[in-house]
Amino acid sequence: MSRDDESHDHELGEELRTAAVQTATELDSPIAYEVQVIEGADVGAKAEVDGEAPSPLLVGTSQTCSLRLDDRLVSRRHLRLGLEGRRLRISDLGSTNGTFVDGVRLLDGYLRGGEIVRIGQTALRVEAVAAHPSSPLPPVDRFGRLLGASACMRRMYPLCERLAVSDVTVVIEGETGTGKEVLAEALHEQGPRAQRPFVVFDCTAVAPSLVESALFGHEKGAFTGAHATHRGVFEEAHGGTLLIDEIGDLPLALQPKLLRVLQRAEVRRVGGSRPIAVDVRVLAATRRDLDREVQAGRFRDDLFYRLAVARVELPPLRDRHGDVALLARFFWSELRADRPFPDEVLPRLDDYAWPGNVRELANAVARLSVLGTLAQHVAPAQRGGAEPSPAVDVIEAVLAENLPFPSARDKVLSLFEERYVARLLELHGGNVAQAAAASGVARRYFQIIKARSMR
Repeated sequence: MSRDDESHDHELGEELRTAAVQTATELDSPIAYEVQVIEGADVGAKAEVDGEAPSPLLVGTSQTCSLRLDDRLVSRRHLRLGLEGRRLRISDLGSTNGTFVDGVRLLDGYLRGGEIVRIGQTALRVEAVAAHPSSPLPPVDRFGRLLGASACMRRMYPLCERLAVSDVTVVIEGETGTGKEVLAEALHEQGPRAQRPFVVFDCTAVAPSLVESALFGHEKGAFTGAHATHRGVFEEAHGGTLLIDEIGDLPLALQPKLLRVLQRAEVRRVGGSRPIAVDVRVLAATRRDLDREVQAGRFRDDLFYRLAVARVELPPLRDRHGDVALLARFFWSELRADRPFPDEVLPRLDDYAWPGNVRELANAVARLSVLGTLAQHVAPAQRGGAEPSPAVDVIEAVLAENLPFPSARDKVLSLFEERYVARLLELHGGNVAQAAAASGVARRYFQIIKARSMR
């Protein structure tokens, strides 16, 4: 690539970032909603829902609720209110006695102001109000390795900066593929524990019978197969940060034991007789709706209260206006620095809903860089007499083997992963950490892909 091309790409990238920031600013909403108790034991109590809060407003009798009510007919977590654009979304969290809006029972919907919401013996009036003047959004497009210039992302960055330098526990919520683990790594890397271990424990990746041992460790002979003493992830993360991924899948029987560790800062190995002090900053991530899980009795309220000292909800990619193009160009630059990004695909990328979020977009760009095409659900197949990419011949070769569908799919995926990992490692001189960062996925997931592609 010539210097003129590099300069052009740099200028184009800067224009894109500027456009993304401007678009996000134009879409930023000045509206807010005031929720006030007008009937019941808590008359006069009120709360505001605006775009500044990192998580929705909870209403109920639990101490974890921002609007806490003294009403025996109201559930611990009764309902949730959150701003979506200029609309206020209201969701009943599986309450015992229901949520009624202007006399109609409602499970989930949108309010525009002026409604009366009744729960138990309490009535709430919802009014649209002018939002308080807020601080200008920072003119940045990332927090650590977390990339995004949309208003909803830039609104999070000041909070993330404060959380990074603190030691509080944080619950990171969001759909699959939104970047929860990437945010957790960024919080660790931007904080005082950056030079200490960052350990990830995935509650869905370990058999339920082994979760306790994996978390807290075990002594030799503690159970059948325990042939040696084993340190758990809390001990491995001593001095650093432990991310408990998919915390909503933690078995209910183990939740009080985890709560005890968080309260006492010490673990007791399975089969052990003495406590072991641990100094660990705990982050938790989940794709589940923990408010509903608590209300349903599948997640302990006291554990959630202890974990959610702070809550950050990562928005889905479909709500991150302007970020698709920014992210696509970033992923492309990490994979194909030798050629400019094909701008003609941007309209098709913008029109797609991205149910798999940022992870799906990263995979689509990787496919585009290797195979020369987007997935069919993102863009229609090429028509006319265009020459196929040489990489497409690989697919043709697999198809020519007449394999069953699962075998053919796995073979194409294996070839793609092998080439993808090889290219990234080549671009970064064999440095796995840099290649993982450039891949746009969490380091642990890149290591899994690397190991699978080298079998």
